[in-house]
Amino acid sequence: MSAIAGIFNFNQEPVLYEQSRNIMKSLENFPADDVQTWQKEAVFLGCHAQWVTPESVGEKLPFYDEERKIAITADAILDNRDELFERLQVSFNKRKSITDSELILMSYQKWGEDSPKYLVGDFVFFIWDEGNQHLFGARDFSGSRTLYYCKNDHQIAFCTTIQPLLTLPHIARTLNEQWLAEFLAIPGMNDTVDTSITVYKQIEQLPPSHAIKIANGKVKLSRYWAITPKEKIVLKSDQEYVEAFRDVFKTAVDSRLRTNRNVGAHLSGGLDSGSVVSFAARTLLNENKTLHTYSYVPPKDFEDWTPKYLLADERPFIQSTVKHVGNIKDFYLDFDGINPLNEVDDWLKTMEMPYKFFANSNWIKGIFESAHQHGIGVLLNGGRGNLSISWGPAMHYYSILLKKLKWIRLINELNKYSKNVGGSRLRLLPVIAKIAFPSINQTNSSDNQDEFPTLINPELAKRTLVLEKLKEHGMNISSSQSSNIFEDRRSHFNEVYPWNTTGTLGAKQSLNYGLWKRDPTNDLRVIRFCLSIPEGQYVQNGLDRALIRRSTEGHLPDKVRLNQGIRGVQGADCVHRMIPYWDTFISELEGISRDSLLAEILNIPILKSAISKVKKGPCNEFAFDPDYQILMRSLIINRFIKNHT
Repeated sequence: MSAIAGIFNFNQEPVLYEQSRNIMKSLENFPADDVQTWQKEAVFLGCHAQWVTPESVGEKLPFYDEERKIAITADAILDNRDELFERLQVSFNKRKSITDSELILMSYQKWGEDSPKYLVGDFVFFIWDEGNQHLFGARDFSGSRTLYYCKNDHQIAFCTTIQPLLTLPHIARTLNEQWLAEFLAIPGMNDTVDTSITVYKQIEQLPPSHAIKIANGKVKLSRYWAITPKEKIVLKSDQEYVEAFRDVFKTAVDSRLRTNRNVGAHLSGGLDSGSVVSFAARTLLNENKTLHTYSYVPPKDFEDWTPKYLLADERPFIQSTVKHVGNIKDFYLDFDGINPLNEVDDWLKTMEMPYKFFANSNWIKGIFESAHQHGIGVLLNGGRGNLSISWGPAMHYYSILLKKLKWIRLINELNKYSKNVGGSRLRLLPVIAKIAFPSINQTNSSDNQDEFPTLINPELAKRTLVLEKLKEHGMNISSSQSSNIFEDRRSHFNEVYPWNTTGTLGAKQSLNYGLWKRDPTNDLRVIRFCLSIPEGQYVQNGLDRALIRRSTEGHLPDKVRLNQGIRGVQGADCVHRMIPYWDTFISELEGISRDSLLAEILNIPILKSAISKVKKGPCNEFAFDPDYQILMRSLIINRFIKNHT
C-alpha cells in the first residue's frame, strides 16, 4: 500500500514548500520503494510509494499527462484490468505495462466523475483536472484504503493518514465530541456511524463508496455506488449455481495474486479463509509459487475454557486443510508474551484513533509482522466471508419456512440437519419458533444479561443526540446482536459504516508493513453474485452455509467442509495473556475512574461497577464479558487522550 498526499490553494497562490515538506516527512515512518512529488503553482501532489504489483515497479507517481493536462496520485490495485482494457479499447501489446493509476486516468477521461463506478479493487486516488480547475477523487466501495482531509477558507489538504495533516499550522488536535460519543455509545465493533468525521474536529475523511470534488473553494461528497442487486440470478440446477460461484470466486482470488513478491494468507480452521487458500494455492502452483499461510494459536500454557462447540486452538482443522490443499508453507504463531494491554500504545500510533479490537490485536499485528519478514506482497484473508460466500444461517432460514407454512420442506430439512449435527429434530422447533415469532417471547422474558453496559456519559449522549442518531441507522444500542439476521445483512451492504472500521484497520496495517491485505470474499463481483441468488442455495439438505460447502468439494477436506458442530473462536486467551499485568491494569482503571476530564465523557458509575467485578482477579471467562470490554475501551480512550491530543 502506498500513501498519497496533496494540497490545493483556492486563492491560486503557490503551495508553501514548508507545508508540503512537513506532510511528506511525516510519512517517512512507513517503508517505501520510492517517494515522488509534483507541484504546479497552487497544486501539490505526493506519493510515498510501495511497489507490490509488477506494473507498479518504477511507476511515476504522481503522474502528469502533458497532453490531457491532468495529474494523478493514487494508492490502488485494480482487479478488473481485463474488463477495463476491453471497455477502453486498449491494444493488447500495451496492456502488460499499463499501471493501475494510468487505467484510472484513462477511465476518468472516458467516464469523468462516473469513473469510480467502473473500477473493481482497492483504491483511493486524486486527480487534478487543470482544464476544469478542480480536484476529483474517490475511495473504493468498502474503504479498503483511507483518505483524510482538512479545509479552511483558502486551502484543502489530504493524506492517507491523519498525522501529516496535523503538521499544518491551522490544524489543532481538538477532539471531536461527536466522534467520541458515537464510539462510546456503539456496543459493537464499529467506531462511528458517521464515516465522514474523525476523532479530530478539524479533520474529516472520505467515506467508503464516495467520490469527492473540490472546485471553487467548495467540497462536494457524493456516493457513487451502493450494492443493490436489481434482479435474482435464476439457473436451472443447484450444480449450475456451484459452477457459477466457482467461476466468479476463482476470478476474485486470481486477480488478488498479482504481485512481484510472495503471496501469503491468514488461515483459520473455518470455511472462509480455507476457501480462499484452497483456490489460491492451486493457481500459485501453476505459477511455481508456494502460498505462505499464517495461523494464530494460543500460547502453550493456555487451557481452553470455552464450551465444547467452540475451539480456541484450531490447529487440527488448519492442518487438515494444509495437508489436503498442498503447495502451502504453513506457520503457526502463538505470540507468547504479547498481550492486549502492552500493545495499546503501538496500536494507537498505528490507528491514530481509539479502537475496539484489543482481544485480537496481538495476532492481527503479529501476522503482518511475520508476513513482512517473509517478503509477502499480498496477504489474503476471508474477512467478509460470513456475509458473502459462507452466508447461510440454518435456523433463521428454517424460521422462514415455518412462517410460510412450508411444512414438508421444513420437516425434510430438520431431519437432515439433525442427522448432520446430531440430536432430535424436535429440540430445534422451539428455537426456530422463537426466531420466527420473536414477539411471543418478549413479554415473557426479563433476561437482560446480554445487554452491553452504557459506557457513554449520559450528559454527553444527550448533548450530541447520539442515541437518536444510532437509531436512525437501525443500530440496536442495547445489544451488539440483532434478532433479524437477514435485515442485518441487508443493512451491512446498504450502510457505509460497517465497512469503514475493517477497511481502516487493514489499510493502516498494510501501510505499516509495506504489504497489501486483500480479501477475495469482499470482491464486488462476488458480493453481487452472492446477493443475487436464492436463499435456498445457502441452506439445503441439512447444511447451513450450503453454497460454499458444495462449492469447495474437492478443494477442502470434509473435516472442514462439512463441519457444523465446532466453531473456531479467536481472542479467548486475551485475559490469560494479561494475568501477569492484572494489578497494573486495575491500577490504571482506578486512576481513570477518578479523572475529572474523563468523567465528562465516560459513565463513571458503570465504570466503577465493572472495576469492582474484575478487581477480584483475572478470570478467563472475562474475555467475552461486556464489563471487561468496556474497561479495555476506557483504558484505550484514556491513553489516546493523554498521548495524542
